[in-house]
Amino acid sequence: AVVSTQSTGIMQFISKPSCLILAVTPANSDLANSDALKLAKEVDPEGLRTIGVLTKLDLMDDGTDAKDILDNKVLPLRRGYIGVVNRSQRDIEGKKDIKQAQAAERKYFMSHPSYRHLSDRAGTAFLQKTLNQQLTNHIREVLPSLRGRLEQQLTSMEGEVKEFRHLMGGGKEDRSARPRMMMQMVNRVTHDFEEMIEGGGNYVDTTTLSGGAKINTIFHFRFPGYLNEGRLDEKELRREIGFAIRNIHGVRSGLFTPDAAFEMTVKRQIETLSPPSMKCIQQVSTELHEVIMKCIDKIKNYPRLQAEIDNLVSGYLRECEQMCREQVQQLVEVELSYINTNHDDFIGFNSTAKDESVKDVQNAGAESQPGRESKSKLIKKGWLSTTNVGLTKGLSREYWFVLYTDALAWFKDESERDQKYYLTIDGVKMKSAEDDEESGGIFGHRKFKIQLFHPNARYLFREYRELTLYAKDEDDMEDWRASFLRAGIYTHRSQ
Repeated sequence: AVVSTQSTGIMQFISKPSCLILAVTPANSDLANSDALKLAKEVDPEGLRTIGVLTKLDLMDDGTDAKDILDNKVLPLRRGYIGVVNRSQRDIEGKKDIKQAQAAERKYFMSHPSYRHLSDRAGTAFLQKTLNQQLTNHIREVLPSLRGRLEQQLTSMEGEVKEFRHLMGGGKEDRSARPRMMMQMVNRVTHDFEEMIEGGGNYVDTTTLSGGAKINTIFHFRFPGYLNEGRLDEKELRREIGFAIRNIHGVRSGLFTPDAAFEMTVKRQIETLSPPSMKCIQQVSTELHEVIMKCIDKIKNYPRLQAEIDNLVSGYLRECEQMCREQVQQLVEVELSYINTNHDDFIGFNSTAKDESVKDVQNAGAESQPGRESKSKLIKKGWLSTTNVGLTKGLSREYWFVLYTDALAWFKDESERDQKYYLTIDGVKMKSAEDDEESGGIFGHRKFKIQLFHPNARYLFREYRELTLYAKDEDDMEDWRASFLRAGIYTHRSQ
């Protein structure tokens, strides 16, 4: 525990980029196991800020020396190593003063065959001179940036002082202004929240979607994909209907399709609307809470007020989220309670289906004619990494992927000139998120993996049975999964 506390205290200082590190190691121990060098390497892996010091050179075993280390050939550092020979315990007890110790140190380096060539670059005096010189140069290098940070902090503090100067009158605190100041900060939080939801404002995030833009994406992009995820394809739907009809008839052979079979199948489809709706509510609630945290961060100088606003708003959001969940669940239960077969959408289903089939035949004929445009529509473009496409196993490469309603293409870059492959997605399925987590990933992409494959285990493209894709983060992965669902690549259900 004591060693851990010391290491933590040391790391607080040496982790700062403006700090020079003096790594002292005894020469009669293994340099590779040096605790000082290990700590230095964690924060300075290139050895730019580290100065190595070797002590106890005179205590090394016979026939060994530290010549290669002092010549910076072993575990090299940008600022090199300096060897010193300190007074021993016998010298201290014998009243050997500093001058005598330095003289003995010089004599040791000049007389030792391995250190004679660097006697002018070793010893306590040279270490003192070097540290003084390097510290002076280092201060000269970091002083401009330090001055800039101090000026920036001073400007920020002056702005805060100027903002609240009206609270002081004649050197005394104006207590009547406290409620007014608190209301101003609450109104500021409210205004910032509205701007982040509605858009606009002085600060616009240019790196990721947030606030109202992300909520818009959840509602209009991800939610339709989540709904498609629970959708059955025609083959599975026909199989379910067939089993339902046969089970309802029992031992009798029926002449007509029973209404109960239809209602049972429809109700199962209606029930699938609840999980994606709840998932959408959860994501919107989470994003609203993130927006609140960003808004109240501006009043972090008043932690009690910040905590109280967070507590009140978060509690209100939880209440609204629960009400929303109950209303959505109630709406699903209302739809389940009565199936209206007289609805216009139901009555016109057959004629609509016929019209659509006629259009499909016409479109197919038009696509076979030269000079006619394809009906394929663009769904999404973006960068994804993959370990397929002829790469050595375990390595990944980024490609520019373009997803259409009937195909997936990937290119070398965004110019879309050098196409690597064009994959038709008819019959392609997507592994569930649970299957992806179990199968693992590479490097930092373990949690952001999407796998496409054919359920009948035939080759997906070339000699590959599946296509493994890696997104840059969780949001990107969710967007791509929703896009694949919109394109008809549904999640595979294990039988």
